[in-house]
Amino acid sequence: MTPADGTVVVWDEALLAYDMGDHPLDPVRVELTIALARELGVLDRPGVRVVAPKPADDAALTRVHRADYIDAVRAAPDDPFFSGWGLNTPDNPVFDGMHDASALVCGATLAAAEAVWRGEARRAVNVAGGLHHAMPARAAGFCVYNDPAVAIARMLDLGAERVAYIDIDVHHGDGVQAVFYGDPRVLTVSLHETPLALFPGTGFPEETGGEGAEGTSVNIALPPGTSDPGWLRAFHAVVPSVVRAFRPQVLFTQCGADSHRLDPLADLRLSVDGQRAAHLALRDLADELCEGRWIATGGGGYALVEVVPRTWTHLLATATGDPIDPAALTPLGWRDLAKRRRPGRDVPLRMTDDADVSYRPWQPESEPDTIDRAIMATRKAVFPLHGLDPHDPRD
Repeated sequence: MTPADGTVVVWDEALLAYDMGDHPLDPVRVELTIALARELGVLDRPGVRVVAPKPADDAALTRVHRADYIDAVRAAPDDPFFSGWGLNTPDNPVFDGMHDASALVCGATLAAAEAVWRGEARRAVNVAGGLHHAMPARAAGFCVYNDPAVAIARMLDLGAERVAYIDIDVHHGDGVQAVFYGDPRVLTVSLHETPLALFPGTGFPEETGGEGAEGTSVNIALPPGTSDPGWLRAFHAVVPSVVRAFRPQVLFTQCGADSHRLDPLADLRLSVDGQRAAHLALRDLADELCEGRWIATGGGGYALVEVVPRTWTHLLATATGDPIDPAALTPLGWRDLAKRRRPGRDVPLRMTDDADVSYRPWQPESEPDTIDRAIMATRKAVFPLHGLDPHDPRD
């Protein structure tokens, strides 16, 4: 199956209805991303199709979520005293239309995955998706339904035999890992701040997959304060090797922007430039291993004006053609919109943080730093399960 050229961008303003009110996960970040991408001409490039999603139906949702949980999500907005299922908490407040809004996010990621798997496009993006913490019967971490897991399950049902999921959100991709922990057809790879310091408290290197799926869960737990050079060293020391060994047919990525140094909810120190470099590396892996088949979603990211719109516009540009020059100016019309939508916030003037994204390739060191120790912990835990040598930098 040779994929068609072009990129599907799944978008409709109705996706902004996933709105928890006075909450860190503010849909303005998605609104400003799409506005910035439009102003820069990214969505008007040749081969780009903007597709409106339909809500995921119960048949799709119950591939991952329990039917009684879905019933609870539907019922919760009508009961002011509702409790249970992880809902009506500070992280996951109940809101009107919660089921419909959550099902639409899932439907958008399903549309992206189906377009790529069926060969209708080489790449597809849903920046409103990436709700990777939701569990089969529990809301968690701002996530009601787990759209990456629902979309991956759909591709498996359509005949996929090897799907690689790579999660670069600052938080561990625990929900997706949990759903596929015993499924050898799905490789889950997560780079995140150490669970010793950050929600959800999982994602240790020793979590390597369930019985019959050993080696298909890969976790790189990075120390607080990790910046671009260390993060990129860790990525390139682990991710390409295990993904090549797995030989995926399609690459699915969750591209949370909350690893940025300005993010208020975590303590990694990446720049927009480092996040852009990660997107380029993911695209290159898809091109090398999957004939370009790449599905990308958004995820976390709570610097709503300063970071997320630029980072995800870089993601959209990488998926739709040539990357945007980091030195490019943000358009005046977009700056005005950002000031109107979030008065008092610092509005970036350029698409860069002026960061140096060069890094030292990993080598086994006699006196490793904390990042090298994190790299080695993951390599020792998972590389032998793929026939790789954890001590050989060529693997």
